[in-house]
Amino acid sequence: MTMRRYATLAGAAVLAGSLLPAPPALAAADQSVTVTTDHLVYPAAEGSRVPVRVIISTSDGRPLAAPVAVRWATGAGTATAGRDYAEGSGTLAFPAGSDSGADRSFTVTLGRDAVAETAETVPVTLTATGATVADRPTVVVDAHGLPYLDRRLPVRRRVADLLGRMTLTEKIGQMTQAERAAVVDDPGAVARWQLGSLLSGGGSTPASNTPAAWVEMVNGFQDQALGTRLQIPLIYGIDAVHGHGNVYGATVFPHNVGLGATRDPALVERVGRATAAEVRATGIPWNFAPCLCVSRDERWGRSYESFGEDPALVVSMETVVDGLQGRLGDADRVLATAKHYAGDGDTRYDEAVAAANEGRPWWEQKYPIDQGVTVTDRERFARLDLAPYAPAVRRHRVGSVMPSFSSVDWTSDGLGNPTKMHANPDLITGQLKGRLGFDGFVITDWEGIHQIPDPADPTNGGLTAHKVRVGVNAGSDMFMEPNTAEQFEQLLLAEVTAGRVATTRIDDAVRRILTKKFELGLFEHPYASAGNVDQVGSAAHRAIGREAVAKSQVLLKNSGNVLPLPADASLYVAGRTADDLGNQAGGWTITWQGVSGDAIPGTSVLDGIREVAPHAKVTYSADASAPTGDAQVGVVVVGETPYAEGYGDVGGPECGWCTTPQQEEKSLRLRPGDRAVVDRVCAALPTCVVLVVSGRPQVLTDQLDEIDALVASWLPGSEGAGVADVLFGRRPFTGRLPVSWPRSEAQVPINVGDADYRPLFPFGWGLRTHPGRAGLAADRPQVRAALGAVGRNADGSLRDAPTVLPRLGRELRAGQRDDALVEAILGVVRDAAQATVVRGAAPADWATSIAEADRAQLTGDPVRAFTLLARVVR
Repeated sequence: MTMRRYATLAGAAVLAGSLLPAPPALAAADQSVTVTTDHLVYPAAEGSRVPVRVIISTSDGRPLAAPVAVRWATGAGTATAGRDYAEGSGTLAFPAGSDSGADRSFTVTLGRDAVAETAETVPVTLTATGATVADRPTVVVDAHGLPYLDRRLPVRRRVADLLGRMTLTEKIGQMTQAERAAVVDDPGAVARWQLGSLLSGGGSTPASNTPAAWVEMVNGFQDQALGTRLQIPLIYGIDAVHGHGNVYGATVFPHNVGLGATRDPALVERVGRATAAEVRATGIPWNFAPCLCVSRDERWGRSYESFGEDPALVVSMETVVDGLQGRLGDADRVLATAKHYAGDGDTRYDEAVAAANEGRPWWEQKYPIDQGVTVTDRERFARLDLAPYAPAVRRHRVGSVMPSFSSVDWTSDGLGNPTKMHANPDLITGQLKGRLGFDGFVITDWEGIHQIPDPADPTNGGLTAHKVRVGVNAGSDMFMEPNTAEQFEQLLLAEVTAGRVATTRIDDAVRRILTKKFELGLFEHPYASAGNVDQVGSAAHRAIGREAVAKSQVLLKNSGNVLPLPADASLYVAGRTADDLGNQAGGWTITWQGVSGDAIPGTSVLDGIREVAPHAKVTYSADASAPTGDAQVGVVVVGETPYAEGYGDVGGPECGWCTTPQQEEKSLRLRPGDRAVVDRVCAALPTCVVLVVSGRPQVLTDQLDEIDALVASWLPGSEGAGVADVLFGRRPFTGRLPVSWPRSEAQVPINVGDADYRPLFPFGWGLRTHPGRAGLAADRPQVRAALGAVGRNADGSLRDAPTVLPRLGRELRAGQRDDALVEAILGVVRDAAQATVVRGAAPADWATSIAEADRAQLTGDPVRAFTLLARVVR
């Protein structure tokens, strides 16, 4: 009945419309027409014919109401008419009725000579009748015949030749990086400022945030760079810190804290390689990752960017650099950046700042720990904060390094005189470039030198000549000046001209930058192809992400072995993050601070449960207000909302411009709403499983007794099905804590190696699950032989520890060089030690033993690790 009535009304409308007089044709005066070209710059080899496509667009999207004529003519540039190009002119006609978007082409013919020379320009003038011309295209005769263009020569010779041809202005341009937003409306600024680099900050994307749009945008900027006389290509950079998170549809991997929990360097290398492939597929050859910070205080808003609290764990995860870089000339690899050099995870929490923030509006609050001061002695700084950089430089050959916003205050010369890392020549030039032998280039952080104090102008938060001089002389080579690139260049030019910055310092910086551009193959292949955009978010990469998620899950508690769940379980799923992809992805996703809600395509934890266990009966209620019905198991997914940097500091400012959930106070405790959902579900159901989705531990000691199984899920990213894989036993729980899990907020900071070390769960803790338990080591005959007929119990305890432990110890000592065997044996002994703790039979110092055992294994001392774990076993 409804459909028939709709059809009748529709028919009446058509009939009425047919009886009305037709509208008059749109008058030409009511329609504006714009003339553009498909490129602004047309680099081309000498002797070629260069097609220039002219496009007309109407303001209303309708066909032309009146004819348009576009006249073109070659003009006077640096190229010589008759030798370098043939003069030409003509008219392109667009008759009335031409579609908006119609195009016509003309050709500029370039000459060929035998003279080696730099690039030369042929400007093209466009004028139009009945339209407005928006573009002023330029044809560029490519530089040719010069040594730096000869790919057969060694890179050092090419660099030397190019450096010798550059003016001081061109050199300073290579040292300058601007944000895309500063030039997107005036792309010619790339050439005018001779920029060496552009970047996209978090959330800075093309209007259509698709992989193809990224390629088009980056190539458009590259056009401008190749319009300069030496045609030095841009190097475009981005923060792809857990996958290519700025790009909609990319694979979003677990943040580093989760990757650290995997204890799987080979997997982390594959994550790096997949990330590189997706970044490069969008036209970007440089990634501002990984963060090699050692996070020593979970109140820090960037703690999730760290692989863990111990430098040995961070070092073991540096395989991600190999995954990102590979061989720099490969088309699917990128330049990696070790950051933030050094000590950014070891800054001291400022209680006074946190107290002063209380009651103030968010925009008046300050960061209590991010970008703060590392108060330390040189030995401790070397052992904790510098430790990850030596292997990154010497073993993994990382191509760029980014200094930290933070400062260092040496205890040896008295407190209260900190030095900004961006202003520290001893650590940048002396330590990094000198003693460590780093031969890549140093890129400042976002306006990093703006924070250098200027004694003559102490309240100036922008650029000054002093800040530029100090920053360059400290050893940074490229300067991230998002919106002040031109001012930076002018100030640096004046400082060099005045002799306050040596030309040798400029040459050293530019030499380092050019070397990486040559090694990346940018001179041979400056443009990106759109042919690889299907790599972004590909099924293969999402499979890696799912595996990483599963291996990152840390099982903290498993009373009665309630996990894994049966595939046909009757479940009540609750919690605000159970079906929130934005929360599970965290910061640096689509925007700088991340976004709560459906920010990205992917699989939520709830989606994953339904996918992995299709026969389970699932009731979902975010706030646990719906009746539990006949559910037997509650699965509660709670945790933090997204944040980044100082806006994640506990006691710091809330993100006032972010989504409403993100504006909550940052804390090491679950929010009251989350706690209420846990209480409600755990009280109502016989079995209660709680998943904590967060960038750092959340204190829930007072709720632990009501929870049967507790999982640290970290920030898993786009592949929530990986969480479900371990919940239902498709994969075993194997993750181990990368940081200590505190009993109370008062314990923080707490780290492995502390004198009074009594966390709720220690560094390295992680219960394992697997059908039959022995399956985790079943492929190692030595382990099977040592276990003998007695084997293990379901909880991982040894049935005859006095007999089995000596056997395992002998096998370990005999096979120390077999990493897989070591992992299998230590896994068995760790299971037994943790089972002892769960039974309440462990010695008082069990937490120290388990944590130190994990650190011993990471530092290559499996015998000590075994000995420490065996002490706990009862």
